[in-house]
Amino acid sequence: MTNNAEHRLTQYSSPLAERYASAEMLRLWSPATRHGLWRQLWLALAESEQALGVPIPDDALAQMRRHLDDIDFEAVATYERRFRHDVMAHVHAFGDVAPAAKPFIHLGATSAFVTDNADLILMRRGLDLLRGRLITALRALAAFARQWRDEPTLGYTHLQPAQLTTVGKRATLWMQDLVLDLMDLDYRRATLPFRGVKGTTGTQATFLQLFDGDHERVRELDRRVTSAMDFTHSLSVTGQTYTRKLDAQVLGIVSGVAASAAKFSSDIRMLQAFGEIEEPFETEQIGSSAMAYKRNPMRSERIASLARFVGSLEPNANQTHGVQYFERTLDDSANRRLVIPESFLATDAILILMVNVASGLEVHPARIRQRVRDELPFMATEDLIVRAVRSGGDRQAAHEVIRRHSVAAARAMKDDGKPNDMLERLAADPEYGVPIGDLREALDPRRFIGRAAEQVDEFLDEIVDPLLAGTPAVDVRDVAEVRV
Repeated sequence: MTNNAEHRLTQYSSPLAERYASAEMLRLWSPATRHGLWRQLWLALAESEQALGVPIPDDALAQMRRHLDDIDFEAVATYERRFRHDVMAHVHAFGDVAPAAKPFIHLGATSAFVTDNADLILMRRGLDLLRGRLITALRALAAFARQWRDEPTLGYTHLQPAQLTTVGKRATLWMQDLVLDLMDLDYRRATLPFRGVKGTTGTQATFLQLFDGDHERVRELDRRVTSAMDFTHSLSVTGQTYTRKLDAQVLGIVSGVAASAAKFSSDIRMLQAFGEIEEPFETEQIGSSAMAYKRNPMRSERIASLARFVGSLEPNANQTHGVQYFERTLDDSANRRLVIPESFLATDAILILMVNVASGLEVHPARIRQRVRDELPFMATEDLIVRAVRSGGDRQAAHEVIRRHSVAAARAMKDDGKPNDMLERLAADPEYGVPIGDLREALDPRRFIGRAAEQVDEFLDEIVDPLLAGTPAVDVRDVAEVRV
């Protein structure tokens, strides 16, 4: 066994990294990406300071540009053991490879200049990755909804059979949640501010001193660095850190996506229990180590499991925000290193699973229709009352006859396992007086789905298709491997 393999097997590693999250999301939250951003921020700061009059040599900037991505993490670790300060360890390691820039790296800045600004960049990029997953999930569900737009199925309220809907219409309910998530995500992404260049306690005092009391150059420095990092604006005021309210807002979006996926997974798990719709199941997949026949909804269960984890992290951000006394405290640091990346990694894993499930749903129309037949006579009671009156009967008498026979038919179904014979009971009752043929005509399931099919068409045409327009279709096999 190699040293790397032994280390991997004898040291704890997050399952999000080992099993669930995508390579793209893992790269985003990697040390290489994070600390590469720190160097980009230091370069943007130095370039802007030079442009505004600070005498930083061109050679210093050139050396910084040449070494943005070749971070010597062993050297960083050595410095951090000496200084017990991660940012200063990276400052010194950067200075080693860009010696002409060493006197100017981090000039006027506090640690939050790189840590906070980098976190905002990472969260914005993370939202971009999640957005792509959302679009792919919507595309898969849109195809499913179109295919099954007018297939009648039992609706449920209180987990009890209710008025019919269609398989496709139910899918639009899952999609509506994702559409709302997408709108929230787009708004938060578009309005997410940069921390900018604010100094030790947010007063920009050091930068004011650097520019000999010139307030406008201090403001221009903030604007230049913000623009260099591709943000439209920075926060007008901060303490040492940006307000942790931003973390809470972003994690609200992320956990909202996870909650939508959890609702989808709950419905699929229930439908699979009914035998109506099942998630994908691979040819040699084993559902149970003991019960060989079982086909468990493992993907949907994992969505639910991970979504519960993500949902537990959202309140953490607000709790952290609430105890950031005055200009800042450091009790947010270790917490945020865990909570923010793991929220994104877990939600990434959730959406990978959701795309996989939505793209491979197996519908069993015969089972759906059987369950509709079992329940539909009970749902048609108003129509059956009307038919009795049209045949010359009394409305109140018809109501009582239908009530009596529906209760008896339901009892026979539950106690004796018999099929629903309510119509036959009614036809045989002289008090009711409507022939069996007329009664069966009343029970065409499509008479009970209202505008469900039309709602599917309208929702897809007016809401979903415009969102998908201009976004390339992604082969779901290329999204990421699903390890079940």
